[in-house]
Amino acid sequence: MRSPRAKTKPSRHASRSAKPRARSAASAREARQTPLARRMEEPSRATPRDLFQLALAWWEAGERFDIGRMATALGVSRATVFRWAGTRELLYGEVLSSRFDAALATARGQAKGEGPVYVADVTQRLIRLIVEDAPLRRFIQQDSEYAMRVLMSKSSRVEARCAASIVAALEEGVRERHIRPALTLDALAHAIVRVGNFFLYRDALTGDPVDVGSAITAIRILVTAEAGDARWNGR
Repeated sequence: MRSPRAKTKPSRHASRSAKPRARSAASAREARQTPLARRMEEPSRATPRDLFQLALAWWEAGERFDIGRMATALGVSRATVFRWAGTRELLYGEVLSSRFDAALATARGQAKGEGPVYVADVTQRLIRLIVEDAPLRRFIQQDSEYAMRVLMSKSSRVEARCAASIVAALEEGVRERHIRPALTLDALAHAIVRVGNFFLYRDALTGDPVDVGSAITAIRILVTAEAGDARWNGR
């Protein structure tokens, strides 16, 4: 019979020489990695801006905001999303406010004329942009009661944010002598928002059709009513 082959063990010298080579290879890898390179190799972490961008994408697609699904999409916990957004209602409010700011900027950029003519053109363009906003109309149609709460309630802050944007636009209008409003700018801005809400969301508020023409006319009257006009002396 053939005797079993004896197992050979690596020599101590070979074992000792392998360890320095492994250590030197690891050291070389570490040397090649800058702090930025190490961070880029780490799994990316979502940020509040990522949540906002996701919310905008869902808004455009007509997806209802679901905090749990959003958290899963971002790879974070529900608690993290709530910490960033506050509530689902506030997240909707953030999206709506940003879209209003964009619509106002577009209307101001495209409007023509000077003085009251410019103001009237801005008003008309802004109203048209809001009415033609398909995701907004879809949002109202899906759940009109909830939509009105988001758009008009104190807790959502949409009205306050929109009024603040209008105040900034009115301040520029005063500086450029387009308008000399009879009301304070803060009062005028809030009146514009409320009048606009009434006519543009009448289908949800009263069941009547949206009245774009009346919204434009009413806001023009508010904006072009000038300080010093004898008609306002008795107020």
